[in-house]
Amino acid sequence: MNVQAWTFVMVAFSFAIYIGVAVWARARSTGEFYVAGAKVPPVLNGMATAADWMSAASFIGMAGLIAFMGRDGSVYLMGWTGGYVLLALLLAPYLRKFGKYTVPDFVGDRYYSHVARVVAVICALFVSFTYVAGQMRGVGIVFSRFLNVDISVGVYIGMGIVFFYAVLGGMKGITYTQVAQYCVLIFAYLVPAIFISMLMTGMPIPQIGFGGELADGSGMYLLDRLDGLTDELGFGAYTDGRKGTLDVLFITAALMVGTAGLPHVIVRFYTVPKVRQARSSAGWALLFIAILYTTAPAVAAFARTNLLNTVSNQPYEDVPEWFTNWEVTGLLTFDDLNGDGLIQNTGPASSVPNELTIDNDIMVLANPEIAQLPNWVVGLVAAGGLAAALSTAAGLLLVISTSVAHDLLKKTIWPSITENGELLTARIAAGVAVIIAGYYGINPPGFVAQTVAFAFGLAAASFFPAIILGIFTKGANKYGAIAGMVAGLAFTASYIVYFKLVHPDLNTAEHWWFGVSPEGIGTIGMAINFAVAIAISLVTPAPPLSVQQFVEEIRVPRGAGPGHEVAA
Repeated sequence: MNVQAWTFVMVAFSFAIYIGVAVWARARSTGEFYVAGAKVPPVLNGMATAADWMSAASFIGMAGLIAFMGRDGSVYLMGWTGGYVLLALLLAPYLRKFGKYTVPDFVGDRYYSHVARVVAVICALFVSFTYVAGQMRGVGIVFSRFLNVDISVGVYIGMGIVFFYAVLGGMKGITYTQVAQYCVLIFAYLVPAIFISMLMTGMPIPQIGFGGELADGSGMYLLDRLDGLTDELGFGAYTDGRKGTLDVLFITAALMVGTAGLPHVIVRFYTVPKVRQARSSAGWALLFIAILYTTAPAVAAFARTNLLNTVSNQPYEDVPEWFTNWEVTGLLTFDDLNGDGLIQNTGPASSVPNELTIDNDIMVLANPEIAQLPNWVVGLVAAGGLAAALSTAAGLLLVISTSVAHDLLKKTIWPSITENGELLTARIAAGVAVIIAGYYGINPPGFVAQTVAFAFGLAAASFFPAIILGIFTKGANKYGAIAGMVAGLAFTASYIVYFKLVHPDLNTAEHWWFGVSPEGIGTIGMAINFAVAIAISLVTPAPPLSVQQFVEEIRVPRGAGPGHEVAA
């Protein structure tokens, strides 16, 4: 069978599983809709968390960024992995002990304020919609190439699938669907990586093949060959970094603390029965995540090497079929500027103009075709990309629906609403969210991984300080928390909008403040949030004694005796 036929088979089979699981595990109460009834075993919750967290940015975008950015792209790898460790150790157990459904629920009760709750809802919606745009973009790219449809049509198909199992199943349906999606995406990621590692280095373990010798008998290491190829084409050595040290530091920090503030990941720790199992599921999730993340640099290096060997300085009339297939999508274009019929893929240091434009997001998806792997592997990768994008999109849509139905309606506007009314509202909100997410998937503000990086920056600047201060300080009050979230979010969002939408022509290092890119500005936004929250808390009335005692109780291990004291 050809690539398209295999893709139909793989995608149809995986979608049938997802829909079947969603029907089997559909939610019948608000508890099941919001937190799966808090009955998910730790191993399965860890697998679902990994699928929820490893989005299209991880599966499609990250290796593409590393392939083109070289060492600079590792900030995404370090930031997202380190952020998950931070979340698992510093936040998850305490938030789980709090025992509520959502982050706005924590903020509203901890800061004893409906205004704080509403501000947290706005932050959750802002972050979630930015993040989900990247997922829908990933869905559109996969469908565009492998089903030969327009990206917009691909997004519409993805919207329909996500709408079905997110609105019907709630967190219960999403959780068990994500377990299946993790199995699909990790298998789809590893199979081509193992194939290509064996072809290029003779080593079946990609993580080792990445640093090994080539299997062509030259005795040259893979990365040395890649450095040589990129140098010759004017890109600079693949293993050298070109980003400023401060920008690298700030991007990594924004991604780390942004991960720890992502509402759709935090809510995962409410789906297990006990606090101890929240810690356990966090450990399992880290293991499942590490399998993909340690493979990504190898995939990036394999894809970049094969791409340069295949098309650079090659006659356009002799290009392989995969090249023309991706040209149809508009995500790969060739413009013969000098009319010599050769494909010049050159960097800024070359005297020859670059004639090849490649969207970062196609590298992982095109990698099996470039390496001439069997068609079934290509179809498998397409199914894996969809699994990654749809699993995270579903989690984000659930956050949006619960923020509207539970935090805004039930807790603020209409406390007397019935459980059935709340559940219906949550499902309607999820449906509306799907439509808005689809729009931003068709009109995204950047590449998949970049778009998601903006969401992490917004989470870092809004949620993280409020959660940290809420858990570890008794003196943080509602005035400081509200002002801090507003200041951090407003500053970060304004910076991103200015450089990405209002003046994209100025989006260069010489125009950035202190040399910090929009991807890293969330770190400064976080610092502003902390500073504003602490300063205002110091000059305004302290929280009620009941709230201060509540903060102490969150940090006391279960079973501690009456003499146990917790430092303020």
